[in-house]
Amino acid sequence: MVTTAARPIVIVGAGLAGLRTAEELRRAGYAGGLVLLGDESRLPYDRPPLSKQFIRGETDDTTLRPAEFFADNEIELRLGVPATGVDTAARRVLLADGSALGYEQLIIATGLRPRRIPGLPEVAGVHVLRRHRDAAALRAELSGATRALVVGAGFIGCELAASLRALGVTVVLVEPRPAPLAAALGERVGALVARWHRAAGVDLRCGVGLDSLVVKGDSVRGARLGDGAVVAAELVVLGVGSVPVTDWLAGSGIPLAAPHAGGGIAANEVGRTAVEGVWAVGDVAAWRHATGDHRRIEHWTNAGEQAQLLACALLGVDPPASARVPYVWSDQYDLKIQVLGTPSSTDEVRVVEDDGRKFVAHYFDGERLTAVVGAGRPGQVMKMRARLAAPSPSAVH
Repeated sequence: MVTTAARPIVIVGAGLAGLRTAEELRRAGYAGGLVLLGDESRLPYDRPPLSKQFIRGETDDTTLRPAEFFADNEIELRLGVPATGVDTAARRVLLADGSALGYEQLIIATGLRPRRIPGLPEVAGVHVLRRHRDAAALRAELSGATRALVVGAGFIGCELAASLRALGVTVVLVEPRPAPLAAALGERVGALVARWHRAAGVDLRCGVGLDSLVVKGDSVRGARLGDGAVVAAELVVLGVGSVPVTDWLAGSGIPLAAPHAGGGIAANEVGRTAVEGVWAVGDVAAWRHATGDHRRIEHWTNAGEQAQLLACALLGVDPPASARVPYVWSDQYDLKIQVLGTPSSTDEVRVVEDDGRKFVAHYFDGERLTAVVGAGRPGQVMKMRARLAAPSPSAVH
């Protein structure tokens, strides 16, 4: 329970999760000091459009809230000053400019950073995509590029491949697993997605990764793959996953989840950590789930749902009753992939509908329904939400 002390609630991380938490605190009745810290100089913005509408030049602005919103809601917004540490005993956040900010409650929402491939030279034409500046740098180079190599066929890699093809760029998409999205959705559904990319002219190569870059001067000119093939490209985009931003917490005593659980900040089922007054939310947060395990969920909708639960728990009020089912989507070409639930690589996958392009698949752990994945079939997917929210989701007959 927050006291009436003069110190504010401080949220570190001005992305979606941090913003939603600030909003939920005000919505739940918190009227005290509230500071939102961000290491970027931009107003909080939406990330999903960066790999799609922004890259394609269809929008320049993905800002989530205008500056007036923060003034109207008495949220002190501090941008462009990264947090560098936490003194949990004194309840202070240490900042890169040498100052410190006292807090009554600290909420960590620092998100993720793109994973890099060790040993690759830092040359022009090689990109990752997470922040607005990443997307802006990539878009700026697209006008002079005709060939691109996308490394990693996860959600970001697949969305980028689709966007680049829409711009007329020749695309090679490489993925070490047997199919795109295999890590998230399994090989069988990944194979259904692969059809779209090949039909759109993407040179999709599965079961192979990046070995080295071909560089001329200070710019990339292509890459050598693990099978020895050489691919020509003026742009190389690395989409090989992300890691939680927790290095700044070294020595703070704030507990981290095990690497096999995806790392991140270990917290209970409402975001409270084992350190008094410290909470975690969003992509960086490994909340405890019903199984007792800590797990991070990198879903756009999850950030808002966690923010509401955390805000209510912190203030000691009951959250609104709702059936919470993890949900994520991905727009590729003219189709939207929708994922309800928590698919696992060990699940049995039953494709219940497939017309050669659009599909619906159900995932089972034994006879327990764990997830529904569909493409171009929103009605068939969303009608399963109640079944997945049931205590023992069962098979559909």
